[in-house]
Amino acid sequence: MDPRERLDQALHTNDRRIDNPDRRRLIADALEHREAIPLATGALATWTRPESTGRSPKDTYIVRRPESEATIDWDSPNCIPMDPETFDMLWEDACRVLGTKDRVYVTDRVVGADSAYALPVRTVTPRALTALFSHTMFRPVPEDIGRSVFADRPFVLLSLPEDKVEASRYEGRLRRLPDGRTSDMAIVMDFDRRLGLVYGSAYCGTNKKLMFTVMNYLLPEAGVLPLHCSANEGRAGDCALLLGLSGTGKTTLSADPSRALLGDDEHGWSDRGIANFEFGCYAKLINLRQDKEPEIWHATFHEADPLDHGAIVENLMVYPDGTFDVDDDRLTPNSRVAYPLSFLSNIKTPPVSGHPTTILFLAADANGVLPPVARLDKHRAMFWFLMGYTSKLAGTETGIKEPVSTFSRFFGAPFMPRNPEDYARMLGEKLDRHGTRVYLVNTGWSGGPYGVGQRMDIALTRAVVNAALAGQLEEVPYEEDPLFHLAVPRECPGVPSEVLIPRNTWPDPAAYDERARRLAEEFRSHFESAYGGKGIAPAVAAQCPGR
Repeated sequence: MDPRERLDQALHTNDRRIDNPDRRRLIADALEHREAIPLATGALATWTRPESTGRSPKDTYIVRRPESEATIDWDSPNCIPMDPETFDMLWEDACRVLGTKDRVYVTDRVVGADSAYALPVRTVTPRALTALFSHTMFRPVPEDIGRSVFADRPFVLLSLPEDKVEASRYEGRLRRLPDGRTSDMAIVMDFDRRLGLVYGSAYCGTNKKLMFTVMNYLLPEAGVLPLHCSANEGRAGDCALLLGLSGTGKTTLSADPSRALLGDDEHGWSDRGIANFEFGCYAKLINLRQDKEPEIWHATFHEADPLDHGAIVENLMVYPDGTFDVDDDRLTPNSRVAYPLSFLSNIKTPPVSGHPTTILFLAADANGVLPPVARLDKHRAMFWFLMGYTSKLAGTETGIKEPVSTFSRFFGAPFMPRNPEDYARMLGEKLDRHGTRVYLVNTGWSGGPYGVGQRMDIALTRAVVNAALAGQLEEVPYEEDPLFHLAVPRECPGVPSEVLIPRNTWPDPAAYDERARRLAEEFRSHFESAYGGKGIAPAVAAQCPGR
């Protein structure tokens, strides 16, 4: 039986199917069935099993089919293949379980604010909180959805967060755990049949990231470049994109009172310009500070009736008296909150803009060898896009004594399943076509590595960002860094000139040279292991440090 027919059959056997309930109904049901409890502020607090406090990449699969297998980078550790027979077994089991539920929620939304490529998504789940999450993160169906390139092929997401896979049926088919047992969790995407399955993961972000991975696969075929980035727009209508991994300052720097926010996570760049994927935000709560992130704090903890609030606070430490501690990571350092974009004060509605004037790649270089800012031409931009570099800091993980270089291509490797040259080539073509300026901004260390030098002051970094967005770095003199192939400005408004050349900030220039050579070798080694033989253009490969 066709998977969609099987799902329809399961839905028809259930006499408590609830189609497209409004937000208040979903909140009320989540509270009634104790899927969440209200904080004193009105937000909904919920907790998951220990194995569901974050994504489970080793349990995340892509169905491998002849129709699409050549377009997917199966060499990537993030693209774990699953045979069609195993997926069909899982889908059949999930539908059988769904048919036993006393209530099932069906929500019809879309991913993408530009109706020309908005993807219709039907989420089916027995959990009100999961339906509320999809209602929060995915967008309402626009009236002109018929013009979408995906209008005739919607996606179906079946989510069973509280049920576990019957592992004994899948020995040799699903991941074997360290203790020898078979995993009872499976997150699967079938790109060809437009089906997704979340089975056994209660982490809300699993549903969001599954759908964004689907979009990141589908959009290039429609001529749209998907980007894991934040985006904002100035008063003159100029659009800026900020790409960076966790800890690089992407959220902080994109929150600018003089610029309206489109979104903070996923966008598409089409022939029409930039459009946000989301209807909401899914932000980290660990170490959140009201004075530093007032918008996120207000969206999460403003006081309102629970039925009017509905922000989902996930795995936060909450005490019996209703107080909470955003610094307590005993449950997880990945506590989260999901809320609608409308909870923020300075947003662009609808969240679409023209072609970006400026793109910033953010790197928190804990080695202290990258300049505060460097201009990237097309091929250099494509190279740094491929690398997605930042540093893990000493002390953040057990056993890390020195900064560890981290490379996540396109600043979102787990969610970019296509062959890497597809994304890099599209970026180069769009930069050529629209004349977008690209800069590398180091939000990390200066004057020495972590533990010796100092982290870039946020005021200095904001001065760099403001100068880049205002076009003030276009006419200043530049100096070439021959090791990293970077064009480094000799002047930048609001920044002392001696800070711009990182070697000059180190007390021992020879120590700088040694550290820079070490980092360049890490770049070279990663590039060759990740992209050797993958068809990367020679002009892009030539930008690898040390070459």
